[in-house]
Formats: sequence, structure tokens, C-alpha cells
Amino acid sequence: MKKIHIIHENNEWTRHLTARLDELQLPYEEWFLDQGIVNLSEEPPEGIYYNRISASSHTRNHRFAPELTESVLSWLERHGRTVLNGSRALRLEVSKVNQYMALNASGIKTPKTIAAVGKKQIIEAAEKLSETSFITKHNRAGKGLGVRLFHSVEALKAYVDSDDFEEPLDGTTLIQQYIESPDASITRCEFIGGKFVYAVKVDTSKGFELCPADVCQVDDLFCPSGEREEKPKFQIRDGYSDAIIQRYEAFLQENGIDVAGIEFIEDQEGTKYTYDVNTNTNYNRDAEVEYGRYGMLELAKHLGQRLNRV
Repeated sequence: MKKIHIIHENNEWTRHLTARLDELQLPYEEWFLDQGIVNLSEEPPEGIYYNRISASSHTRNHRFAPELTESVLSWLERHGRTVLNGSRALRLEVSKVNQYMALNASGIKTPKTIAAVGKKQIIEAAEKLSETSFITKHNRAGKGLGVRLFHSVEALKAYVDSDDFEEPLDGTTLIQQYIESPDASITRCEFIGGKFVYAVKVDTSKGFELCPADVCQVDDLFCPSGEREEKPKFQIRDGYSDAIIQRYEAFLQENGIDVAGIEFIEDQEGTKYTYDVNTNTNYNRDAEVEYGRYGMLELAKHLGQRLNRV
């Protein structure tokens, strides 16, 4: 029987989707790819395949999940199986350098960025960038891991030479222009089937942990009962419309990406800088309850439609 095959390495991020698939009574099977084998001499099962492997898999001790998944996707695509977020999407997921080059090729503006391998080269890159303030981030990270803000090259030197320095998984550190948002926020645009679903405003005033999944919310978003409530970290921007949406949709089509969350930040002049493409996108429950639209439900419906075409 043909079914929906979900390729992933994180049950916490996938159970919301499988609950919706159960709700819609759609047949599915999970492929948990932290370890495994790929028999290249056999044909893959019938159905469609949805890839949810994340760049942050190594933080869950699933170091080689992306490499194993790349082999699986190559096998699936060789046999003509329908794959949502296939090999090209995976390559962009695990490399911000690849993301930025693909975004630029589609005419989408990204912050000035220099990639560096080696501690000495990180310092040289910051000097070349010639920005008063800049951030560092890992080329392969996820969830905002490894992101640090610096206001001088001297501060960066002190960090790089300290025990706090985080070596990137692939050895590549990005030194990037710091874009200051007037209201300390970014916008994340969600797409399913390559089409815009909604945009979320994310408060960044307390740091760079921007994963919208409920499990990623380390701190409570509200004050304790009886105290004044703070504004939620994630708020859906009702009726959001902008020309960048069409550029994002074209970018997704050009790169074979079916499901994604794309993040941008606006500076004080209103210029938008796109800095992250999440092909393993998640959704925030509280924001969706307030808005009355649910990403995982829309995704489950889309997977059902794609399955019916096979």
C-alpha cells in the first residue's frame, strides 16, 4: 500500500505532524534516520517521502543523520519517487553558505557575510568585514546555535582565544554584518507546497533562540500568574503581504523546496535582509491558536493531496 514516509531524526518535532495525519486518517510510516542501511540494489517502497532532517541533528547525538539521509534521498530520487524537500533542500539545510548563494542567485538580499576556517582566519574575516558590530554563526547549526554578537574585533579575539569558543561542526564560521531591527524582531514566513501560508513576528530582544517548536521554548513566555503578562515571543502577522513573498516562492521553486520557513530582518530604513532558510520548519502552538490556522494541519492536508497524485 502506498503511504506517506516521514524522514526525520527528532520525535518531538514530528509527533505534531503524525497527530494531524492520524486525524485525517492518512497512511504513513516514520523513517528515523539517525543510523541505518541503504540497500541500493532494491527499489524503495511506493508512496511519497517527506524529508524533515535538521541541520541541528548533531546536537541530539545524531551526528551522521544528514549524511545517511543524503544517501537515502539519492536512492529515492534515482527510482523516481516523489520526494518533498529532496537532495537540494538538504544541501541548503546543512550549509548557510549554500543558502546565501542560492538566495543571492534568486535576487534576494542577504547580510554581508564572510566564511572562515581557522581561528586566525576568523579574525581576518572580521577585519575585512569592516563593520562596527557583527555576529558570528556556524555554517551548519540550526536553532540559532553558535550565534554571538560582537561590537569590536578585540572582543572577537578574546572569545576565539577563550575556552568558550565553539568549534563549528564543519569547521566553518560565518562572520556577518549585524542588522539592527528598530523593534528587536524578525519575521519568519512559512510556506507549504511552495506557497505562502502565514508570517510570524518573533521577538529577539532576549536572544537568538528562534526555533518556534514548543519543545524549544526553554523559558516561559509569560510572567507567573498574578503578574503583568509580557507580549508573546511569537505572533502571527495577520494578513501579511509583501513583494518579498513572491520572490521567496520563486526561490523555493527554483531549488526544489516544498516546505520551509524563511527568516528576514528589517533595518531602520526598511531594507529586508534574508538570513535563514529552514527546510525542517516547525510551528508555534500558542501563536497558531491565537490566529486560528495550523501549519501542521495544512502540511498534513498537503501530504495527503500529494499522496493521491501518486
